[in-house]
Formats: sequence, C-alpha cells, structure tokens
Amino acid sequence: MRGALLIAGTTSDAGKSVLVAGICRWLARRGVSVAPFKAQNMSNNSMVTPDGGEIGRAQAMQAAACGIEPGVRLNPVLLKPGSDRSAQVVVLGRVRGTVSAASYRNRKAELLDVAVSALQGLRAEYDVVICEGAGSPTEINLRATDIANMGLARAAGLPVVVVGDIDRGGVLAHLFGTVALLSAADQALVAGFVINKFRGDPDLLRPGLVQLQALTGRPSYGVVPFSDQLWLDAEDSLGYAADGVVGRPAPPVGEQWLRVAAVRLPRMSNGTDIEALACEPGVAVRYATEPSRLADADLVVLPGSKSTAADLSWLRHTGLADAVTAHAEARRPVLGICGGYQMLGRVIIDEVECRGGRVAGLGLLDLEVVFDAVKHLGRVSGTALGEPVSGYEIHHGRVVHRGEPALVSGPDEGSDAGHVLGTHWHGLLENDAFRRALLRWAAQLAGRSGFQTAPGTDFAAARAAQLDLLGDLVSAHVDTTALAGLINHGPPSGLPFIPPGATDH
Repeated sequence: MRGALLIAGTTSDAGKSVLVAGICRWLARRGVSVAPFKAQNMSNNSMVTPDGGEIGRAQAMQAAACGIEPGVRLNPVLLKPGSDRSAQVVVLGRVRGTVSAASYRNRKAELLDVAVSALQGLRAEYDVVICEGAGSPTEINLRATDIANMGLARAAGLPVVVVGDIDRGGVLAHLFGTVALLSAADQALVAGFVINKFRGDPDLLRPGLVQLQALTGRPSYGVVPFSDQLWLDAEDSLGYAADGVVGRPAPPVGEQWLRVAAVRLPRMSNGTDIEALACEPGVAVRYATEPSRLADADLVVLPGSKSTAADLSWLRHTGLADAVTAHAEARRPVLGICGGYQMLGRVIIDEVECRGGRVAGLGLLDLEVVFDAVKHLGRVSGTALGEPVSGYEIHHGRVVHRGEPALVSGPDEGSDAGHVLGTHWHGLLENDAFRRALLRWAAQLAGRSGFQTAPGTDFAAARAAQLDLLGDLVSAHVDTTALAGLINHGPPSGLPFIPPGATDH
C-alpha cells in the first residue's frame, strides 16, 4: 500500500481527528508504515516534540496511533488563538509572529508551500500519510487562500473523504451541501463519506445513505457508532463543555470520592492536562465557569492559558478569583499549571502576550513572572513529591522570583507552598506515581480520609486502549478495502458535478 488520503469534515469537531487516528491505528496494526498530517491546526492544546518544536496535541495522539515519534512536519502550521481576532503563528514548531484574521491571509501562499513540502517529505519517508482537514472545506469565503482542506488536496492530488457528526442533526444535508458548495475541480477529489457518532438502528439510516449516493454519485464508506469511551486528548479546548464532567468516573476504591474543579478559562490551553486525573477511580473532575462550582470541591486546578493576564481579569470579573482565594485560605489544596501557576503569584509583567504591563496576581504564591519574547520550549524531567516525573514546557513567562521551595527538583521548578502547588510543566499528571502522590496530598488537606488511590491506574495504557478502540471501530465499521483503494489509486474518475458549485476565489 502506498499513497495518501485527506479526511475532511462537515464542521469543526465532526470527528476528523479521531477518524484519522483510527485509520492510522488500523494501518499500523497491519504493518503499514504510516504517518498523520495536518497542514494547519488552530488549537491551544499543543505539545513539544522530540525535535524541540511545538505541534497540535491531536497530531501527537495520531502519531502514537501510528507507533511513531511526533515531529514538527506532522503539523507544519499551528495557530494559537490569543483573542477572538488574533493568533500566534507557529511554523515548523517555532513562533513566527502574531496575526489578525485579515493579515493571516497574506501569508497563506508562503505557508501552503511549507505545508506541501512537509507533506512531500513525509510521503517520501512513509508508505501512507493520512491527512486531516481543518474546520469545513466549504468555507467558501476562505477557499482562495485555503491550505488545509481542498487547497492542500488540489496541490497534492489527494483523494478526500468527508466525515459528518450525526449527533449534531442534519448530517445528510451537511454531507450533500459540503459537496454542492465546492467548485467542480474540488468536487472531483471528493470520493465519499463517513458518518460518525451513530446511535440507533442502522436500518433506519440506510435509505438516507442510498439516496445520498444517488444524489451525489458518491458512496458512504462507513457508519461509525458512538462510543462513550472516547474522550481523551481533545483537539481543542472548545471541545470541553462548560461545567461538564470530564471522562467517565469509575467508582472509588475507598469509601469517599475526591472532587476536583478545573476552572474553564476562556483561553484555556492544554486542558488535556487534567484528563489523567479523570482516569483515576473515585476522582470526579468537573469544569467550573462560576464560583458555586468551587464550593464543594476538594482540589481546585487552574490550567494553562494562552492569554494569562486576560484570563486572570476574567477570573476576577466572574468572582472565581475570590472563590479560588477562599479555597486556598481555608488551607484546601490548589494546583496551578503553566498560566494557572503564573496567576497564583504576586506579579505578572507582560509586554508580550496581552501587553498589559504589570498585573497583580492572586497572591497565593510568592512568585514574580516576566514574559519573554522568545517562547520557552522543552521536554523535561526531574523529581516531584518524591516521584520521578517528566513533561514538557510551552510558555513565555519566566520566573524571576520564587519564595517557596520548588515543586520539582533536578532542575528546580515550580512552587510548593504546602497547600498551593504550581508548575510550568505540562504532562506532569500523566506520571502515574506522581499523580497518586498528588491525590493523596489533596485528600489529606481536604479531609477525605476515606479516599484511596487505585494502585493500578496506568495512564499510558488507558491512552493506548483508546487508540486500539479507534482502530477497532474503523476495522469493524468502515469499508477499509475501499479506503485502501483510494490511498493506492486516488479518487475514482468521472465523479459527477453537483450544482450549484462555487468558485475557488
């Protein structure tokens, strides 16, 4: 097998990332050399690769599905929104400035060349590359400068499969409309469809799929059922429901639950950090967007932020800042991660990210942070709470004063004030022994003597099990023979044009 395929979606969060991961897992288990690719990602959930760059976390998850190390070529362009109108641009793992929605259009031709070159390199190295689109390919107002969907497909001659989320309703209209609003040249690359998150009787859906094929001349390659076991590694923080439960909490080992409230910041980054806590039996993790959600929490977590000072202002405006402070003043446990860690300090000086100058923090840690123009990236390791840990750093903030002992030793990093902990390191909670030590610390401070940690929770194994489930779903519910044909031979010739169509410009 040799070739490439692009998975587009009717909408954001239609299931592109998980379908790509599932196809990659299916191929890897067959012994195929395969890599994922996303030309342009817009997400504040990112990670640091072994080659020292920054990519979207979804592509790192997809790389794990392939059994390969993540690298910057897998996601050559990453946009990290700092506000509703601006985003930081990361190109091949490194920051290349901040753009507005309008000014970014002027860079698209250059970035398409970067994306196509990265894809060509991967195709030369791997037998198969499974590409993921971004948003919808029928954002016709953006088609002229598209580099992630049909723009990439046309430039690289990729066959395209469109996935739609039936949970949203109207999926058949979405699939038909996606094709009908593409230009004739774009339509010629769209080979068929996959329906995602199906619940119910397939026989009731079948007549609709027959009519969809009659109307478009394109088959449905599969109907993937809904699974409530798939929740790790969300591509973007927008996928997290406000005030929602994270994961599928298992019953406690001991007599009591431990309740965790993670503040759902407007510009939250790497919200995936808390997912490891939600894998633990007896740990109920919820997002919080207003103060009452913190009232009965045992542990409060302030996650990362792409706009630390702005999100700190939001904390104060909503009353959550007072609730976090009251929780800490009652000697109940608080954990801050990256931007959340910076918010816990006394002072933030930011002339880089929000450009707000000197901003007062919550004052729960004796900490001062200055934002540097150059982003700090790195994969790191050390010891925390007596356990070996590893993780990665992605931040502009630099600690210029820390009054409390370090949370992590070798190198010294973070702060440990007894009941308030903070760290710049992402991925720290994925270390099983450290996570259990942290939960015991939180339970003791919260007075949860009946809570016990489960000795056997293995986060890496839980993530691998989800990837295997994705591979199983693709193998069982998608026409993999047809997908293999598309990968090897490209889109079928003679696919009909569906009016009205659109122009490329």
